[in-house]
Amino acid sequence: MFTRICAAIARACLRLGVAGLVLLIAAVSYQVFGRYVLNNTPTWAESLALLLVLYVTMLGCAVGVRDAGHIGMELLGGLIPTRWHHSLAVLIHLLTMLFGALMAWNCAEMFVSVRGYMIPTLGVSESLRYVPMVLAGLLIVLFSIEHIVALRRGEEVVPAWH
Repeated sequence: MFTRICAAIARACLRLGVAGLVLLIAAVSYQVFGRYVLNNTPTWAESLALLLVLYVTMLGCAVGVRDAGHIGMELLGGLIPTRWHHSLAVLIHLLTMLFGALMAWNCAEMFVSVRGYMIPTLGVSESLRYVPMVLAGLLIVLFSIEHIVALRRGEEVVPAWH
């Protein structure tokens, strides 16, 4: 049940990431069109594109952790005894989980500290820049827990895009 929930969350993140990428391409295309065809650069398009890059990247980062698309410690696998491989895999997921927790915590603090400031060209709070990093940090924690549970059960986490 836990794995199915995590897979559904990861698939939703992938879909949101793709939608964000489409919006990003549209915003940049409109900016280029406005600059070179209309000779009137829309100032909001660049700010929106930068914001969308954060959302797309952070959602992709979290899904990459779940689908084991991140950089692992593969080099150590050949250097240590086989009996330590399971423990090393758990350690890697614990360290990844620690990273996600620290990212979520610190970005939540940044979210709070800048919520009174506005992105002038969009008219929205500066704190929106930190939402995807908090969300990604929390998802990294969740997906790391999923991997540790799967390792304890002797199971494999099936990537969300399968």
